[in-house]
Amino acid sequence: MTESFRRDGEYPQGQQQSPYSESPQQNPGAWPPPPAYEPTPQPEPQPKKKRLRGPVGLLAAVAVAAAAVGGGTAYAFQELTGSNTTASSSTSTNVVPSSKKGTVSGVAEAVSPSIVEINATLSNGSSTGSGVIITSDGEILTNNHVISGATSVKVKTSDGTSYTAEVVGTDAKKDLALIKLKNASGLKAATLGNSDNVGVGDEVVAIGSPEGLTGTVTSGIVSALNRDVTVSTDEGQQEQQQQQGGGSGQWPFEFGGQEFNGDTGSSTTTYKALQTDASLNPGNSGGALIDMNGNIIGINSAMYSASSDSSSSSSSAGSVGLGFAIPINTVKADLDTLRAGGSDS
Repeated sequence: MTESFRRDGEYPQGQQQSPYSESPQQNPGAWPPPPAYEPTPQPEPQPKKKRLRGPVGLLAAVAVAAAAVGGGTAYAFQELTGSNTTASSSTSTNVVPSSKKGTVSGVAEAVSPSIVEINATLSNGSSTGSGVIITSDGEILTNNHVISGATSVKVKTSDGTSYTAEVVGTDAKKDLALIKLKNASGLKAATLGNSDNVGVGDEVVAIGSPEGLTGTVTSGIVSALNRDVTVSTDEGQQEQQQQQGGGSGQWPFEFGGQEFNGDTGSSTTTYKALQTDASLNPGNSGGALIDMNGNIIGINSAMYSASSDSSSSSSSAGSVGLGFAIPINTVKADLDTLRAGGSDS
């Protein structure tokens, strides 16, 4: 060990001694006293984190919140980013203009070009109904009872263009039919939604051609789900009822053990339907029931008439807020069968 002793002349005159050295009055040969305390090392300063400001920071905050609370915040994120999809229990397309989102006028503007008026000529009369364009070259969904027994079918689009159509396939058990326009192209196809996501109280819009008034828009809510609706599958029975109903698509059906709009006959079928209070009148049959994002959630198929007397004219019938639509998931499941010619089994 190296020792250190203080000697005369070690500190030049006028130079300050070390704070740890002995004072002049003390023994010059004593050891220097230890420091009163060990200096605490100071941590190096950390750089400050930059706080995100403006749109980037806001979006990041929303994204974090979305991970915590799910679907509700996903909608807020959609609003901030301008995305055209809506998050729910499953994603659906939003076809309504962003400036009119959630409005009846927005739904009407987006979907009306995809809804048509159908006029079917029967052997003993005529029938008027509605349809939904599902391909740009003119595939159209409608009800079987609209075109049942037709010798010819004419279709008018929302812009007034007229087409001749042929029946591709029918399914009387589900009251569905698929027709195809001749020499059509560039049409606006509707977006088919997911009827499993529909809930009681959801706002809806109906578009059709009641009494031949093309493109009529009404609105309401979904009143109930899975209602058992029974309609006739007998072609002769439907033709007779259409003729007696004044040719405006008035048709018989059963609901809750009662018959409406006449006798359904002995050959019937029952399907699960969406119930709505959106106003449906004769001629709405085959038209669209639409959610507020502009997705088709049902094909309107039956309405309660104030007059159940089969001999009454259609002018005495009117909507009382009790209508039914075939869920679009039922329609989509049947689409391949309809394209292949349909089935009555």
